[in-house]
Amino acid sequence: MKKFKKVISSLMASALVVSMLAGCTDAASTETTDAQAQPAQEASSSSDNGATFKIGAIGPLTGGAAAYGNAVCNAAELAVEDINAAGGINGYQVEYNKEDDELNAEKSVNAYNTLKDWGMQILVGSTTSACSIAVSEYTKADNMFQLTPSGSAEECVTYDNVFRVCFSDPNQGIASAQYIADHNLATKIGIIYDSSDVYSNGIYQKFAEEAKNKNLEIVSAEAFTQDNNTDFSVQLQKAKDAGADLVFLPIYYKDASLILTQANTMGYAPTFFGVDGMDGILTVENFDTKLAEGVMLLTPFAADATDDLTVNFVKKYEEKYGETPNQFAADAYDAVFIIKQAIEAKGATPDMSTADLCEALKTAMTEIEAAGLTSSKMTWDASGEPNKEPKAVVIKDGAYVSAE
Repeated sequence: MKKFKKVISSLMASALVVSMLAGCTDAASTETTDAQAQPAQEASSSSDNGATFKIGAIGPLTGGAAAYGNAVCNAAELAVEDINAAGGINGYQVEYNKEDDELNAEKSVNAYNTLKDWGMQILVGSTTSACSIAVSEYTKADNMFQLTPSGSAEECVTYDNVFRVCFSDPNQGIASAQYIADHNLATKIGIIYDSSDVYSNGIYQKFAEEAKNKNLEIVSAEAFTQDNNTDFSVQLQKAKDAGADLVFLPIYYKDASLILTQANTMGYAPTFFGVDGMDGILTVENFDTKLAEGVMLLTPFAADATDDLTVNFVKKYEEKYGETPNQFAADAYDAVFIIKQAIEAKGATPDMSTADLCEALKTAMTEIEAAGLTSSKMTWDASGEPNKEPKAVVIKDGAYVSAE
């Protein structure tokens, strides 16, 4: 196991200003940024021997978390198409395949084995934490490079062949408390979290610790589990009675949609503040999205951003998939281009063994400085954790907009 790196101090150095990071400066990162920003070009034919890089992705394409998995797998597909149209990686084209794990760790392992049989050399995934952790046991044994766009549990990057694009759960909790304090969003805070979920519970614990450091008053902290996640009236009433003017929700979007609906029914209208699991709330079937007006969440991506890279990505994504991309899509799109940059940094070729390719990419990840949709500056060390700054968005008129 490798030592986890606590990166939050550097992440928060700018008091969680809701902005992308500073641009990269080295030649490799500039090449990657240009490749993403430039319009598609005719694919290069420099790979005459037919060899291709094979990248696979895993996520819940069906079921309750499909908004996450489809975003990741669709965006990875789009990135591969853009890379191939611009000439590929080191002159080689990229093949892409995806598998559904239905938010089930065992099925995620099955999906991994299916992709390995197909010839996968590099994995983008898994999408969710528990699935990514389960699969990492196998990528470690196979010495296959794994880059999860969105697996946020600390254990996702236990092994040295696994890196991530998103923030870890602890970092989300700390960052949320600091953002709320630094922007004077509340005087009294209520929390509703899922004690049966490692993601939710981990964020809650770190949020509570940092809230003390920032002199934030937590007036209620109420848990639920996936066995009783349909009636939140007790948790909401306690927050209301305690005078909470902000309710922190380190939970997933489906549970959050019920909380917002029930809060509205009881006439309780605090500011609701979530993390990346909240992304997707506007897609919940039969949910009145007007109830999400003013909801804030930490996310590395806002689809309304006006930089060329975001504008082009959103346009292509909407045209291809018929919906606006969320942060999971942005993380995955960045992941594929990060892989491209790492391969190019080492001059790797698809005829290398999976293990040799993994060794090259592990080293490259600690040397490159990448730029993308979710940050204009991303670096990693051997811990697998990204070093970048988060940003916040607010829901206005049924869309995510920057909270600046």
